[in-house]
Amino acid sequence: MQAWAAEELRHVDLGDARLGRRLVRMVEDLAARPTASVPEASGTWAATKAAYRFWDTEQVTPEAIRASHTQSTMERVQSQAGVLAVQDTTDLDFAHHPATQGLGPLNNAFQRGLKVHSSLAVSGDGVPLGLLHQAVWARDPNTVGVRHQRRKRETKEKESQRWLTALQASQEVVPVEVQVITVADSEADIYDLFALPRRPGSHLLIRGTHNRRVDDTAAYLWEAVRESPVCGAYTLAVGRKGDQPSRQAEMSVRYRSLAIEPPRCRKQRASLRPVCMQAVLVEEQMPPAGVTPVCWLLLTTLPVETVEDALRCVRWYSYRWLIERYHFVLKSGCRLEGLQLETAERLERALATYCIVAWRLLWLTHEARQHPSTPCNRVLEAHEWQSLYCRIHRTSQPPVVPPTLRQAMRWIAQLGGFLGRKSDGEPGVQTVWLGLRHLNDLADMWQLLHAQPSPDSS
Repeated sequence: MQAWAAEELRHVDLGDARLGRRLVRMVEDLAARPTASVPEASGTWAATKAAYRFWDTEQVTPEAIRASHTQSTMERVQSQAGVLAVQDTTDLDFAHHPATQGLGPLNNAFQRGLKVHSSLAVSGDGVPLGLLHQAVWARDPNTVGVRHQRRKRETKEKESQRWLTALQASQEVVPVEVQVITVADSEADIYDLFALPRRPGSHLLIRGTHNRRVDDTAAYLWEAVRESPVCGAYTLAVGRKGDQPSRQAEMSVRYRSLAIEPPRCRKQRASLRPVCMQAVLVEEQMPPAGVTPVCWLLLTTLPVETVEDALRCVRWYSYRWLIERYHFVLKSGCRLEGLQLETAERLERALATYCIVAWRLLWLTHEARQHPSTPCNRVLEAHEWQSLYCRIHRTSQPPVVPPTLRQAMRWIAQLGGFLGRKSDGEPGVQTVWLGLRHLNDLADMWQLLHAQPSPDSS
């Protein structure tokens, strides 16, 4: 599996070939032991020093690290008719490292760190293809407390601008012949995002939250959509949440076209035009007592003329959780918040490095779900899948034909604590990253035991 890093980063240009080779080695080491500390993942003191020196090199920019991965992402995107650009924001909290310079306040006075906004390319069947764009910033302490003034400020003066900037960045990197659909949660329910000019083939799919004024007899969005007749139904599998067991939710589907009016508080409102969009409302019918019913109101520029079109929007929006898992892997799997680096600049270089590792872990998990019959030697080296097979089956003889990717990923997850019962479904990314750490040790030992002796060793 280690050879993938050189392939993924073959376009890297850091101004020095030695720096490029160092990045490849670091990504290989960190991906092999994603939960390990930097010294443990690096393996030697020399490699550890080289990693910290790399993150301390001003010549190395986070943009250059990400650019190589994004270029490889585009090669995967080109094989798609359309791609989802899924956006979300997360916080990196380094309050437990008070000596780190260049951090800013987060959600309260006790948190200090960096804000990260990512746009992840996802295929139409839910496979993460790679990072399209990422913005990292530290809040200015002098801006704390201005949130209550947000209605008086333009979008470009607020953090809300990140949604528009990421959309424009996605449009710039995704080829014009590939349809790109920006997917985001209710934080992106912003009139300026809806009204932003987009290139042909660029669409929005946003979860609505505001009961906006619309050009309709009902006057307001939610009421106007609910006046539409139910045009379809489907069953949604709702996972377990806290004390609530998993259940099958019966969902109704409504949709209609509406014109979203500009906000009343906007300056020069009279010069702004309504934005035509389609609204898709899915609501749970007869939820269990004491359970909040599932309800999504989606606003999209995609054509919605049939129930199938509406359900496609719902399915594509359901992939939005992948960006949350991506950030979860960065923070919990790669333990990014545990890094003890002296400046925000070094942390951002480390973040750019770990972003490639986090994507790889997420891709492995979902590629196995969507393409389970793929031979595992597409992603695993021979010594990796052979040692894995022999460990799981308690044998010294691996098969001639490699197992499928689904089988291999379940075995890797088994090393990480996955039980593989029928009720467990497919393994998640957490057991996969735990299993990869054990697999790396197995594969190293396998290579040592099966190394061919040199001709002069006798």
